[in-house]
Amino acid sequence: MGEKLGFIGLGKMGTPLTRNLLADGHEVVGFDIDPARMEQLREAGGTPCANAKEVAERSDVVFTMLLKPEHIEMNTIGPQGIAAAGKEGLILVEMSTMNPTWSAGLAGKLEARGVKMVDAPVSGTVPHVESRTLAYMVGGKKEIFERIKPIIEPLAKSVLHTGPNGTGCSMKLVTNLIVNAGVALLTEGLLLGERSGLSHDTIMSCLRSGAAAGALLEIKGEKILARDFMPHGALSIYVKDLGLCVDLAREKGFDASMAAAGLEMFRRAQEAGWAEDDCARVVDVYEGKDR
Repeated sequence: MGEKLGFIGLGKMGTPLTRNLLADGHEVVGFDIDPARMEQLREAGGTPCANAKEVAERSDVVFTMLLKPEHIEMNTIGPQGIAAAGKEGLILVEMSTMNPTWSAGLAGKLEARGVKMVDAPVSGTVPHVESRTLAYMVGGKKEIFERIKPIIEPLAKSVLHTGPNGTGCSMKLVTNLIVNAGVALLTEGLLLGERSGLSHDTIMSCLRSGAAAGALLEIKGEKILARDFMPHGALSIYVKDLGLCVDLAREKGFDASMAAAGLEMFRRAQEAGWAEDDCARVVDVYEGKDR
């Protein structure tokens, strides 16, 4: 039997996620500041709402997937946020990639107002949403995790409980540090192969058969070599997330120097005007095209 669900933040990930939830038989209401995205929700069979408070009033479980902390606060503890609905027992599944300490603090503020929150960021991009192969990392009380697990399990290949509030965000940043800095490192290796006179076929065949084989090579290798900058993961998100990784490492008492070096390359690409291109655009920085 379907649930009454709300979704706030109908962007590149949020819109296909709502379609999947609707396909799974749930009732879905939603809110976004972009009227075009609201219309897409309506066309998919969902119901647009005037604000986050109305989403909460019409839902038992609300999802948020937003870019900045201030956007999340506005839609959760703000005057028209979900807490303003005064709905005791409401559950928030907060899917944004945020600082873990901040996320745990938000959970505490919401709990004081009767809203139970888990931080549940995902590893994956739009193709993973469409193929239902996301990996969920969920921080929060175990009983809330068990309550939402049947809803999110059909969306993913993996749904894991990481511990108390904030640990989902911690695990997401661990993942993003490895992946995002890894894209910069992969780019260096591929460019070195090109500059050494190796064909693209030779580079990819040898990497696939050796110790460098893996998901990152498969997802980004061909895109980097082909200079295919159609976004699967926007470069601006890499800047935001690697910045969070570097800051969290500093909080924990060490310098994430390789992540910081990758962050600098992605920042240069963003400053060159490529913020909405795929992260593969970083190859142009290595080739000096940003100057």
